[in-house]
Amino acid sequence: MYDPRMRKLADVLIDHSVRLQKGETVYIEAFDIPTEMVEVLLDKIYEVGGVPMVALRSARVMRKLLMNADQKTIAQIGEIELEKMKRAQAYIGMRGSYNITENSDVPADKIDLFMKFWSGPVHTGWRVPNTKWVVLRWPTPSMAQQAQMSTEKFEDFYFNTCTLDYPKMSRAMDPLVALMERTDKVRIVSPGTDLAFSIKGMPAVKCEGDRNIPDGEVYTAPIKDSVNGIISYNTRTLYQGKVYDNVVLKFKDGKIIEATSSDTKSQNIIHDTDPGARYVGEFAIGVNPYINQAMLDTLFDEKIAGSIHFTPGSAYKESDNGNKSTVHWDMVLIQTPEMGGGEIYFDDVLIRKDGRFVIDELKGLNPENLV
Repeated sequence: MYDPRMRKLADVLIDHSVRLQKGETVYIEAFDIPTEMVEVLLDKIYEVGGVPMVALRSARVMRKLLMNADQKTIAQIGEIELEKMKRAQAYIGMRGSYNITENSDVPADKIDLFMKFWSGPVHTGWRVPNTKWVVLRWPTPSMAQQAQMSTEKFEDFYFNTCTLDYPKMSRAMDPLVALMERTDKVRIVSPGTDLAFSIKGMPAVKCEGDRNIPDGEVYTAPIKDSVNGIISYNTRTLYQGKVYDNVVLKFKDGKIIEATSSDTKSQNIIHDTDPGARYVGEFAIGVNPYINQAMLDTLFDEKIAGSIHFTPGSAYKESDNGNKSTVHWDMVLIQTPEMGGGEIYFDDVLIRKDGRFVIDELKGLNPENLV
């Protein structure tokens, strides 16, 4: 018997996230998740008259594939995957994880090949700008452990978070979108952080469950050469199977001029992937009321109520500051009192303090007003 919560999630994914229409093709890419969830998703797709493509993947198999692959191998797979993606009008990526550091021993040059010839062209280059897409994690015991919860409690948290009232959240985001789009100067202040940049003229985009599940952020992009100062991220970040802690970035005229962390050498290899990897493509404010602590999973952590993320790498086309890169590395700074507090200023006006919005037009985004 299927867990009825699976069907509720499938309804959100098909009806709200990708808004699948009759006759449209949807590419499902499922990493280490129960086949029952894929089956429920297929039932829903057929009900609306969609055309499914399915790829069942394993993180362990992917690791083994990458360990000794050469450019020809990865480029050939990338070409095939790109053709499949071009056939789809929608994409659903469901990603379970038995071991979040599965790729930690994959050589950096192999990861670089994967980014340049597979992931970059297929996802950053095509899927993101050309399909209706959504990506989500799947609750596993390892994720529960990351969140320091029991498996049962984490599953409840997961389904509550992923199936919240997204239309209500969307309406509450509208004033923040409007304010960001009439703002020039932004300043972020927290322990170890004093960062200034401009978002003048950049579109602001609300993430309301139609790109990531769970969702709950409003993003824009800084003017590429406007970023100056320092940011000290107070959450761990996972990128291509490696965990980085105590990440600090220093900027001058938009460029990362110094980058340190618990693995400074490996971190800087990523920042040197291409010229755009040392510039920032996204600034976002997290507002999901159910997510209030970091759990080393980007799709959850970047939505934390009271957080921001400031992302080295490629910008999204919806808010494009001109920065292009195969890298898009979301790093999270939480500004709640428990994490040291902090302030956000728009044109020298305090709009959020210690993780809570303080101006009337934005108070609807405080957690108690969204649950």
